Amino acid sequence: MSSSTSSSSRPLKIGIIGFGPFGQFLSKTMIKQGHTITATSRSDHSQLCSHLGISFYREIDGFLEAENDVVMLSTSILSLSEVVKSIPFRRLKRPTFFVDVLSVKEHPKQVLLQVLPPDSDILCTHPMFGPESGRDGWKDLTFVYDRVRIRDEVVCSSFLQIFGSEGCKMLEMSCEEHDKLAARSQFLTHTIGRTLSEMAIESTSIDTKNFQRLVKLKESTTRDSFELFSGLFIHNRFAKQELKNLEVALEKVKQKLQDRMNEELDLSGSHV
Repeated sequence: MSSSTSSSSRPLKIGIIGFGPFGQFLSKTMIKQGHTITATSRSDHSQLCSHLGISFYREIDGFLEAENDVVMLSTSILSLSEVVKSIPFRRLKRPTFFVDVLSVKEHPKQVLLQVLPPDSDILCTHPMFGPESGRDGWKDLTFVYDRVRIRDEVVCSSFLQIFGSEGCKMLEMSCEEHDKLAARSQFLTHTIGRTLSEMAIESTSIDTKNFQRLVKLKESTTRDSFELFSGLFIHNRFAKQELKNLEVALEKVKQKLQDRMNEELDLSGSHV
């Protein structure tokens, strides 16, 4: 564990851009820990925010003028670049600490380095869980982060401590290494789940345990939006190769089966 996750922390004012299901999910634990949350989003979440005790801003200007310690980007992967480029940074009253929580890492790192003011801190993160897998707590769930450009160690430590104090497995890793591993794990999992969905597999009266796992995989991956799946492919440069590897592997399996069938046919023919 990095020393930055174990040093002292303080309550933060965290502004969330993109208050969809994932942003809502994270905000509930942040509030429970004593942090103050503000939010802005394309959709109107003012009623939900009022219920949660969150200040919701329909306009980005008021959100930026709220003097958040941290601005957390929880947009979709595909909309991130457009959202960040549309932020009127002149409205920020002081250097601000930006965090992203997207499922790919090289893409947000590049966008934030290109677009954010040079005095902004950048922490790229990926909580490797969501509302379903994290509904009973975050203990032992993985939180990946890359300290891309950090000057304010107190704010950085306090933000990381949100996840560390809940028992997350804190993993400091470069954005490139994350995407390389995620293409083989997360993207491949989603691809196989989506493929099973296209096959319309359903439970049968004679399911094996392994087949039940496949049905669950299909169900869990299709609960996520196709936009998320597309983002995992389009904005992770390693995903294209993994898709190609999967296609090649399936062809190899088919060829092995075909070769074996031909052997059997040759054997049966020689015994006639």
